[in-house]
Amino acid sequence: MEQTPSVSTDRLFEILRATGKKYDLAKIQAAFAYADALHAGQFRKSGDAYITHPIAVAEIVASLELDTDSICAALLHDTVEDCGEKTNIQEIAKRFGADVAMLVEGLTKIVALQIDDKEEAHIETLRKMLLAMSKDVRVIFIKLCDRLHNMRTLDAKPDHKRRITALETMQVYAPLAHRLGMQKIKQELENLGMQYLDPIGYVEVRDEIERKYGMSLGFIENIRSIVAEKLTENGIKFHLEGRIKTAYSIYRKMFKQNKSFDEIYDFYAMRIIVDTELECYTVLGIIHEMFNSIPGRFKDYISIPKPNMYRSLHTTVIGRDGIPFEVQIRTWEMHHIAEYGIAAHWKYKSGATSKEDMDKKLEWIARLIETEDGTRDPEEFMTALKIDIFHDEVFVFTPKGDVRALPQGATVIDFAYAIHSEVGNKMLGAKINGSIVPIDRVLENGEIVEILTSSAAKGPSRDWLNIVRTGEARNKIRQWFKREKRADNIIVGKAAIDAEVKKLAPGLPESKRAEAVAAVASRMGYSTVEDMYNSIGYGELPVTKTLRRLKDEVEAMTPPEIPEEVASSAKMTAEDVSQVVTAARPHNLKHNSGIVVDGAEGCAVKFAKCCNPLPGDEVVGFVTKGFGISIHKQDCPNYVQSRDNMDLVDRWKPAHWEGAANESRGSVYEALLQIHTLDTVGVLADITAALADMKVSILQINSQKAGSDRVIINLKVSCKNVDHYYSIVSRLRSLKNVLDVIRGFS
Repeated sequence: MEQTPSVSTDRLFEILRATGKKYDLAKIQAAFAYADALHAGQFRKSGDAYITHPIAVAEIVASLELDTDSICAALLHDTVEDCGEKTNIQEIAKRFGADVAMLVEGLTKIVALQIDDKEEAHIETLRKMLLAMSKDVRVIFIKLCDRLHNMRTLDAKPDHKRRITALETMQVYAPLAHRLGMQKIKQELENLGMQYLDPIGYVEVRDEIERKYGMSLGFIENIRSIVAEKLTENGIKFHLEGRIKTAYSIYRKMFKQNKSFDEIYDFYAMRIIVDTELECYTVLGIIHEMFNSIPGRFKDYISIPKPNMYRSLHTTVIGRDGIPFEVQIRTWEMHHIAEYGIAAHWKYKSGATSKEDMDKKLEWIARLIETEDGTRDPEEFMTALKIDIFHDEVFVFTPKGDVRALPQGATVIDFAYAIHSEVGNKMLGAKINGSIVPIDRVLENGEIVEILTSSAAKGPSRDWLNIVRTGEARNKIRQWFKREKRADNIIVGKAAIDAEVKKLAPGLPESKRAEAVAAVASRMGYSTVEDMYNSIGYGELPVTKTLRRLKDEVEAMTPPEIPEEVASSAKMTAEDVSQVVTAARPHNLKHNSGIVVDGAEGCAVKFAKCCNPLPGDEVVGFVTKGFGISIHKQDCPNYVQSRDNMDLVDRWKPAHWEGAANESRGSVYEALLQIHTLDTVGVLADITAALADMKVSILQINSQKAGSDRVIINLKVSCKNVDHYYSIVSRLRSLKNVLDVIRGFS
C-alpha cells in the first residue's frame, strides 16, 4: 500500500519537535504514508491533493500538543469514510492500535441513509460524535481542528454550501469549542463564519477596527508603558500584552445590544500574565490604585472558575484620557487553559490534573449523553443540545456555597434536578435568598437557591415538562413518569392518538383505527401499542412525530374518493386506483375547510386525491357514498369525464372557496411537485435551499432515475394557495439543472 509521498510533512514534524515532547515519530510517519496512499488520486475542491487536508488538521492538532495517537488519527480521519473500499476500522486498529481506531471511528460520519432522512442523518452523526467524545474527548479536539481547516479553505466551495457550513460552524462547533474552553479556536471559527454569513457586516466591522486601532495606538502604548513601569517598581515579573476585541465579538455586541461601533466602550483590553495566583490579586490592587474602576465590572473567575475551566480576574477601568479599557490578570497556566481549554490537560498532564480531575471536568459530556441519547426525536435532541451546551450560563449557589452553572432561562425546577433526581422528585417549593418563590421562577446570577423537599411529595407534575429549560431535568421527569405512572401514561397516550386518528378519518371504523395505530407502533420500533402509548404519555415521543405515519396508514385504509362510476367507466383497476396521488389537504382540516358547497349542510368535506385542489382553483363537489363530499378541480379528468353522465349529474354540487379566491384562511395545504432535473451533484441541495429561502416546509421527498442523466424528484410541500404554488414553481424552474416542474406526481 505504501508509496512515495505526494506532499511534504516537514512543517508537521517541525511543530512536533518544537513542543519539546516525546512523540513516536515513526508511528506518525507510518500513519501519514498509509493515508497518503489511500487518498492517492483524490483532490479537494480547490484542486489541491486531498492529503493536504489531513496534514493541515494534524498540524493544528500538534499545535494543541496532543499525543501521538491524536496526530495519527488526524492524518487518518477521512480514510474510512472516503476510502472505505480500501480500508476499514479493523485494518486501522491492526496497523495503528485500538486507540487510533476508536478516534477515527468517532470522526467518521454516519452514511448510507435514505435521502428523506438527511437531517436526521446529520443529527445522528453529531450524536455519534458526542457519544465518542464522552468516551474520549480527543475525538472532539480533532473534529474542531478538522472544522477549522475546512473553514480556512471554504472559498473553494459554492456559495450556498459555504453558507450551510458556516451556519453549522456558528451553531454547533464554535459554541462547543467555547464549552471546552478552547477560546483561540472558537474565536477563529466565529470570525471565519461571520465572513461567509454576513460578508458586508464583517468588512464594515473590520474596517472600523483598523480605523479606531490606528487612531488609538498612542493611547494603547501610553497605558502599556505606565502599567509596566508600576509593576516593575513593585518587583513583579510579568508579561503584558494589549489587545482589541475580535470582529465577531464586536459585531455580536452591536447586534444584541443595538449599539453603534462608537458605543462599544470595552474595545480595548490589556492582559497581564504573572507567575502565581497571589500575584494576580496583587496586580489587581495596583491597577485599581492607578485607575478608577467601573462599578459592577469586576469578575473573579479565579475563585469561581467558569465550567469550561476558564480562570482569570477581569476588571474594567477608566484611563486618564477618559477611555475605558478591560484588564485581564492570570497566571501562565491559566493563560494556556484559557487559550486551549481542556486540551491544555496534555500540556499540564502531571501533578494536579489526574484522570479523576479530567473525568470531573468532563462530567457534563457524560450527563448530556445520558440525558439525550435515548430520545427518538432528532429535533428535540438538537434543541436540548443548544440549550444544555451552547447557551449562556447563570451561576447560582447552594445554601452551602457550592456553585451551580445552568443555562440562561433555567428555573428552580432545573436547579433541583441538577442537584439530584430525588431532590427534584420530592420538591415542594423553593427559597431564593431566603424568600419563598414559585417553582417556575427563572434563576439569576449570584442567587442562593434552597430547595424545599418532603418525603410525602407525590412526585413531579406533567406541567413541569413545559416549564423546565434543561434536557437533564426534562429527562429525569420523564423517567419518573415512565417508572411510576405507566398505566396513566397509556391512558394519556391513547387519548392523544385517538384524537388524531379521528381528525384524519372521522368515518373510519374502530377496528381499522386500531389496525392503523398498531402498524404505526410497529414501524416506530415498539413491541406493543401500549409501549408507544406509554412513550407518548411520559413525553419521550411527541405525538406530532406519529402523524405522518398515521396519515399514511389511514389513507391506505380509506377508500379512494374518486366517483365509483367514473372509475368503472374509465375501466380503472384496483391497482390503478391505488396509484392515485395523495391530494393537497389542509393540516387543520375542518368540516368546511374554507369551502362552501351549495345545497349541502352538515357533510364532511374532503379533498380529492386525484387533482390536488388548492385555494384559488375553480372547484366542484361530488357527493360520495358514505364519505361526505369530495372536492375536485373543475379541470379534473374525473369531473370532465362524468359531468355529463345523467346518472351522476345530481351528485355534482357547485362549490367555491369562502372569501377571496386566493385566501388560504390561515390553513396550510400539501402540494405535490414533480421536478425533472439533470442528474448532477448538488441539485437536491439547490432545491432544498431555494425552498428554505421561501420558508416552504418539505413534508416528503423521494427520487427516481429517469434515464442515464435524468432524475425525477417528487416533493410534498406546504402551500398556502395557487398563487403561492406558482411562485414556488417559478423559483424552482429558475434553478440550474432543473428542466421542468409539474403539478402532482405521474
